Amino acid sequence: MERERERSGRTPKKGRKRRPVPNKVVGSAEAKRAGWDLEGRQPEAKKARLSTILFAENYEVTHDQLCDLLKYAVLGKSSVPKPSWCQLFHQNHLNNVVIFVLQGMSQLHFYRFYLEFGFFRKIFRHKFRLPPPSSDFLADIIGLHKKQTTGDLSRAMEESLPSASPKVSSNLQNDPIIQKYGSKKVGLTRCLLTKEEMKTYHFPLQGFPDCENFVPTKCNGSITDNSPLFGLDCEMCLTSKGRELTRISLVAEGGCCVMDELVKPDNKIVDYLTSFSGITKKILNPVTTKLKDVQRQLKALLPPNAILVGHSLDLDLRALKMIHPYVIDTSLLYVREQGRRFKLKFLAKAILGKDIQCSDRLGHDATEDARTTLELARYFLKYGPKKIAELNLEALASHQELHAAGQELRNTVEVVQQLNTSVLECLDSVGQKLLFLTQEADASELSSSKNCQTVKCFSNKEVFEQARVEIPLFPFSIVQFSFEPFPPNLTEEMNKRMKIKWTEMSTVFAGPFSKNCNLTALKRLFKSFGPIRSMTLVLETHQVQRPVTELTLDCDVLVNELEQDSENRGTIYLSGVSETFKERLLQQCNLFLGLEAVILPKDLKTGKQKNYCFLKFKTFGSAQRALDILKGKDWKLKGRHALTTRHLHAWLRGLPPESRRPPGLRVIPPPSEKEALQMLKVDHPKIAAWRWSRKIGKLYHSLGSGALCLILLPGTKSTHGSLSGLGLMGIKDEEENTTPNMCS
Repeated sequence: MERERERSGRTPKKGRKRRPVPNKVVGSAEAKRAGWDLEGRQPEAKKARLSTILFAENYEVTHDQLCDLLKYAVLGKSSVPKPSWCQLFHQNHLNNVVIFVLQGMSQLHFYRFYLEFGFFRKIFRHKFRLPPPSSDFLADIIGLHKKQTTGDLSRAMEESLPSASPKVSSNLQNDPIIQKYGSKKVGLTRCLLTKEEMKTYHFPLQGFPDCENFVPTKCNGSITDNSPLFGLDCEMCLTSKGRELTRISLVAEGGCCVMDELVKPDNKIVDYLTSFSGITKKILNPVTTKLKDVQRQLKALLPPNAILVGHSLDLDLRALKMIHPYVIDTSLLYVREQGRRFKLKFLAKAILGKDIQCSDRLGHDATEDARTTLELARYFLKYGPKKIAELNLEALASHQELHAAGQELRNTVEVVQQLNTSVLECLDSVGQKLLFLTQEADASELSSSKNCQTVKCFSNKEVFEQARVEIPLFPFSIVQFSFEPFPPNLTEEMNKRMKIKWTEMSTVFAGPFSKNCNLTALKRLFKSFGPIRSMTLVLETHQVQRPVTELTLDCDVLVNELEQDSENRGTIYLSGVSETFKERLLQQCNLFLGLEAVILPKDLKTGKQKNYCFLKFKTFGSAQRALDILKGKDWKLKGRHALTTRHLHAWLRGLPPESRRPPGLRVIPPPSEKEALQMLKVDHPKIAAWRWSRKIGKLYHSLGSGALCLILLPGTKSTHGSLSGLGLMGIKDEEENTTPNMCS
């Protein structure tokens, strides 16, 4: 397109009611994710992915470290440092971030009801321990408690803009924006173009001779200041019949692109206008979508009271051959003298401090332009005409002061980005908003924070139903379900029983042995299978087996499920490795296809390498082939498929000595747990774990490809003690790593 465009995304006010819009990104978005280069090169299938090995020695991820990952997921490496504890590749290919918080649950819940949390353990490859929470867990992971010495990012950007001169400031009444809108803030409906204005500026209108074949959007609902906004931008080419549509992008008010479609014109193309549209012949060749297809999709997507926002929107609607009655045109909203119009690129820089339509990029990004118009509209509504007039846009444009202002903005942004900004500020800096779904009774600083769209519900069920509707509309969502934590006495008993259970699962009876057997040789034999915590000689045993108690009755089932855990699947455990094992493995790496990482644990006291290790492979089949080789005559190692994750090792190491008991000792369930089982009934944590694992699984499967999803069990903290939390994360349809990542 010949007019200038740009991108950003403005977000809805708190309490806004929005109609559900499917998060369906089609057409050019698919081509973009497939790696179509704007210059017509062959596609590269890049996808966002997480590193296989999250950390080397740190088994616990702090709330600040988690916040660092979330900020990086929003802004990428150009604006914030990379997280120190994990690697997120191709961050720009993330489509959205969704966090499910199970308030009141902890790591103890997960392993106490491990079999019930089926979806979590089978889907998420990456698990990590969380420290016990503070009084406001969500505020910690979002970064709301971090100190701000110069205010938030958007304020710093606004204050760095050159202000109007005193002479101009004293004469604001002559500013065309003040003359049209007055000096007080205006509502959304006041920003709409009237029918007379639409007629004056050549918008397509029903009944006009040149609009006979145009399709109406059927949006005829009642318009209020709470009606939903949608940013629209189109790119066109020149055909034998004039300008025709080649791409359409529609962005919802939450910041999500709900439609991004390449379109094949009906007539012969004579000029692709690539310098403006970014569209080339090679990009359009495989496209089969026609104008009538996008007309049908747009009619289905827009609710009856939808307001379209764009820059020179009349040209977009004419390219679409559609009629829509409710529009905000940012080229007319930001009124200029003598009927002239500011370019979108200029407004984005002067108002929002953003660089768009950069010279190093071929053509405009329609989605970026649509988001920018939304943000400009929200800025106007938030700050009002007087604030706009004080910016003295005419002087900036006329006297070419934009370059100096832009340099000052860049310097300010660089300074602010070094500060401990919050996730909310990062979202605000790119014109996006955070969605927070929670129950009415839950209190968090997040719910009343700027740039957070909070929806409060009466129950977990209502939170679930709202999540199905709202998540597709927002690029960043936090969905919090609330559960009653274990009572202190029950927590203590269950904690002891769980640790005892894992100890008994790691205990083996073997025999018979004579009274004169060599204990040193015996210990050396068992040690060849892995490290031994303790050994007791029991002369009466006549077989090799685990102890049988009421705590280990499900041991075989649990061991099988542990082996199928997504983090363990594809991982093998080896015992008897030497200090030269890694070098030998690297020398013969051609034997171990699909090897992603080598984990060589070290003794925490001496720092020396232990005599066992873990190898992670891309697939279970690759792991099985490697296990056969390593247990063969050339390597002579002992091993099997892994059963435990690394954060679990740390938990087991923390087992207090007083909790251990002689193998085989029968344990009677304490009355407190018996009573809890009887009293809680359907609300029992075991049932809750099974039910909500399945429900969250449904929400997860409804997410689009490239969604970063985190499940957080924050842990609990009270005067009676604290429990560590647990985090699980993964990217929907994550691309597997093809490069071995050796970590020691």
